[in-house]
Amino acid sequence: MPNHSSKRPKRPTDINQLAKALVREATEEPAPQVEAASPEPEVTPDPIREAARALGKRGGLKGGKARAASMTPERRTEIAKNAAAKRWERAKD
Repeated sequence: MPNHSSKRPKRPTDINQLAKALVREATEEPAPQVEAASPEPEVTPDPIREAARALGKRGGLKGGKARAASMTPERRTEIAKNAAAKRWERAKD
């Protein structure tokens, strides 16, 4: 069975463009051809941001494991109980 959905163009998500398309469709005006958007200029990466990203990633990869290793089992249990209580409190709302 052929797919007929490809015959109708997709409708725009913007409310104003959708209204215009509906009026055009109702009055049977031919839809104007939309020209292709020009490619965006290539952005060169900022070396400061790249360095900050690398440092953040390095710290983020070891953060949770290092924190857990430095805590006592009692402190980890206390944090887990508090987190569970907050989740249940939020679920009741």
